[in-house]
Amino acid sequence: MPLAVYILGLSVFALGTSEFMLSGLLPPLAEDMDVSIPTAGLLISAFAIGMVVGAPLLAVATLRLPRRATLIALISVFGLGQVAGALAPTYEVLFASRVVSALACAGFWAVGAGVAIAMVPLNARARAMAVMIGGLSIANVLGVPAGAFLGESLGWRSAFWAVGAASAVALAGVVTLIPHIPVPAEKPQLKRELSIYKDGQVWLAIAVTALAGGSVFCAFSYMAPLLTDVSGLADSWVPWVLALFGVGALVGTAIGGRYADAHLFGVLVSGITATTVLLAVLALTASNAVAAIVLTFLLGVSAFYTAPALNARMFNIAAAAPTLAGATATSAFNAGNTTGPWLGGLVISAGLGFAATAWAGAAMAVVGIALALLSLRHHRRSGGGRLVAGSARTDVEVAGTAQV
Repeated sequence: MPLAVYILGLSVFALGTSEFMLSGLLPPLAEDMDVSIPTAGLLISAFAIGMVVGAPLLAVATLRLPRRATLIALISVFGLGQVAGALAPTYEVLFASRVVSALACAGFWAVGAGVAIAMVPLNARARAMAVMIGGLSIANVLGVPAGAFLGESLGWRSAFWAVGAASAVALAGVVTLIPHIPVPAEKPQLKRELSIYKDGQVWLAIAVTALAGGSVFCAFSYMAPLLTDVSGLADSWVPWVLALFGVGALVGTAIGGRYADAHLFGVLVSGITATTVLLAVLALTASNAVAAIVLTFLLGVSAFYTAPALNARMFNIAAAAPTLAGATATSAFNAGNTTGPWLGGLVISAGLGFAATAWAGAAMAVVGIALALLSLRHHRRSGGGRLVAGSARTDVEVAGTAQV
């Protein structure tokens, strides 16, 4: 495996840490910016909105640009976005910096995945993708808790400075180690690719993906205040509990990736059902610290257990759109990451408490189950659906990159 692929994995570590670290920083950030915690939670939605828009837009806009130069430009903009966030004098400036960072993040993923594949032989593509996905998983295990620890010890701005420093290291690696990758000789037929959006099954897959992801992040985005204000844990516990969510994500990804090949809808329905149950139990037992800790870990498992199946489903039904399939899946996940924290914020603002965000997430998951079953019904009626060319194992593993 070329060293350059690991550099891309390091870059993804910085990207993933920035996306998810606010889950452990909301209380001090809200106090410093003189806004409510639900308003601070909208910063998580701001990043997700940037990903929703940026993934398909930059996937198309950068097709004819030099790959290496594009990566350099995008990681530079991302790093500057972290600096802008660390220096932000007002909430509005911080919000804008999150959107800009998210656009750069989406573009880097769209280009970086293609570069990683281009640098390795055909039989090593899955391993190359695994390295990039590993960067995201490590961000959940180490980066997010480390951000919470820095926020508690040195202030929330220090977490932004830390991600900015990681971005600078990634930039140096991209400049020195990423080789020149020639752009494709022919442009993809975007008119043909855009035609996938005429398929109702594609929109059904988008809705299921958004509801599955949004249901978890409706509660997880406010996990820090839930753990301290409802469960009664000390602030010093928050980084460790968030790290457990990341460990659960690693476990869930491994299990889901193993079984989604042969049992795609089985993984899909069972995973979202498990999320529904776990969120309902969390809402009922949030005042019990031990229960909250265990359930945070299990939510990490269920959330990432469904990811390979969700992505594979999108790739299967959008086989005619190799450029937009992954970008569409990314946008769908982040549509959920936008609506989940927003809905959670509404619940808190209504005076229902932090634990009620788990009830709201469970309601989203129930709708996701219904739509997943509807999708399964259409799949069976169509005689098994359409499959992507190539081995099912490769498709699921490559599709996993869209989880970001």
